[in-house]
Amino acid sequence: MALTPYTRLEHRMARLGSINQACEVLSWDMATVMPVNGHHARGEQLATLSEIAHDIITADEVADLIDAAESDNSLAPWQQANLAEIKSCWIRATALTSEQVAALTRAATACEARWRSARADHNFSAVLPEMQVLFDLVVETGQAKAEKLGLPLYDALLDDYEPGGRAACIDTLFDDLVGFLPDFLGRVLEKQAGEALVKTPDGPFPIKHQRALAVRLMKTIGFDFDSGRLDVSLHPFCGGIPDDVRIT
Repeated sequence: MALTPYTRLEHRMARLGSINQACEVLSWDMATVMPVNGHHARGEQLATLSEIAHDIITADEVADLIDAAESDNSLAPWQQANLAEIKSCWIRATALTSEQVAALTRAATACEARWRSARADHNFSAVLPEMQVLFDLVVETGQAKAEKLGLPLYDALLDDYEPGGRAACIDTLFDDLVGFLPDFLGRVLEKQAGEALVKTPDGPFPIKHQRALAVRLMKTIGFDFDSGRLDVSLHPFCGGIPDDVRIT
């Protein structure tokens, strides 16, 4: 049976998903168990995979497939919603070149590697050169996305993490907090000052104890340790894929 434009897009996005999942696991490895000297090779691996992923979503035929799929009246509502998401991914991806995507990935990996050593030495200035390179690339790619989407720079960057989110909405939320928190915090501190039973954690807490507590909580909520794992990293995160969840 011949594939429809929509099913061809589905197959293309499945390939893209597999590559992104591989990047997730490689990133977890980098944050947990990778030797220090492996960061350069890992940066190249992730940059190559990011280029391949970018080529998949921005291939010449994708635009035609999207146009044809949008004309297909037989698509179910969930397929129409899926198609809209595919189109959104395609629009954002086509704002950048493969070279920009790879450069951004390399810079992010290099900056994280430098952050790890700088953190250990309590030397923030050591990470500034790599951070500046990364910052400049984020601005460059953000401006390209802003032009493509017809949005201000910050809104274009925000759209990657909060689709449809806009600075104006965030301003409204923070304006509300500015009017509420200062007085509320003062009242909380005043109340606590008169409470005899207020207790503060007395650390530091050994990693093995933190791990035991985390495992207990994870088992309590039904976490499947055959489909995921708990590890130690400098900064906590949850990633991986649905059948292989990585928590740190």
